[in-house]
Amino acid sequence: MIRRTPEDKMEIIHLVEHSNLSIKKTLEELAVPSSTFYRWYQKYQRNGFDDLLDKQPGPKQFWNRIPQKVRDQIVDLALKHPDKSARQIAWLYVDEKGYFVSESSVYRILKGFDLVKSPVFQMISAKDKFDNPTRQVNEMWQTDFTYFKVVDWGWYYLSTVLDDYSRYIMAWKLSETMSADDVKDTLDMALEKTGVDQVQVQHRPRLLSDNGSAYISKALSDYLDEKKMQHVRGAPYHPMTQGKIERWHRSLKNVVKLQCYYSPSELRVAIAAFVEYYNNQRYHESLDNLTPADVFLGRAEEVLTRRDEIKQRTMALRRQQHIHIAGV
Repeated sequence: MIRRTPEDKMEIIHLVEHSNLSIKKTLEELAVPSSTFYRWYQKYQRNGFDDLLDKQPGPKQFWNRIPQKVRDQIVDLALKHPDKSARQIAWLYVDEKGYFVSESSVYRILKGFDLVKSPVFQMISAKDKFDNPTRQVNEMWQTDFTYFKVVDWGWYYLSTVLDDYSRYIMAWKLSETMSADDVKDTLDMALEKTGVDQVQVQHRPRLLSDNGSAYISKALSDYLDEKKMQHVRGAPYHPMTQGKIERWHRSLKNVVKLQCYYSPSELRVAIAAFVEYYNNQRYHESLDNLTPADVFLGRAEEVLTRRDEIKQRTMALRRQQHIHIAGV
């Protein structure tokens, strides 16, 4: 029987959650019994990483103990950024301090100070994900509307264009309608931002949308033909086809709707601030804990290489400190 470490169990949970295969097929590929996985998963939902520890753990590697100074800095960082998860705090610490601390270690530290809640994940099966994932930026854009209430003004509608590969918010527009013209205006901003409308490219971005009236209109169809952009529409009554932009809407509203807005301009300022945060500061687990800007602007490899170098230096430093303290 294979004894899995807590880190192994957490990695398997993450792999299952983000796999393009069904849960059953993914577990078969990983050679993990379904009953075993669900037992881990229930423990993880209940108390997080700590509940993945075996009752009789193996010998601990005391040389790898995290210094108290680092622990204190992590707690201070979490208090300074209460909106961030333990995972986001871990990578923010690595990037800001140049010192590696794993996600699981940060979770345990913050859990000890009651600064994190037990995670609750929603399992996503293969059919809930797009069948042909993109492999580069500007290959496909997702677009959709969502709505906000402005006090004494009524409902306002947000049109967004999101790059499918990087999750980068290309453009957005807040208006009083959900018309084809609003979609066209948002796409014009996205095209201008990327410059693909001014240069010769082999393939223009495909546009993915739902079947709302603005997206099935002749006006938008003519516009896309003029721009030489292919239009892909999701299956009716199946919003997970546009899962990334739906997730963007949820993240945005979780923050923006905490306040009441008394004019459209106030709401625009709040949306603009969150777009800036989302694109340039928010670490996405599905992007290897990079920001959308890191991926969209081609910095991903540079950032990941730097993080790997930091990790190697940190491990070597901890070994040296242990040897010095032990007097070996």
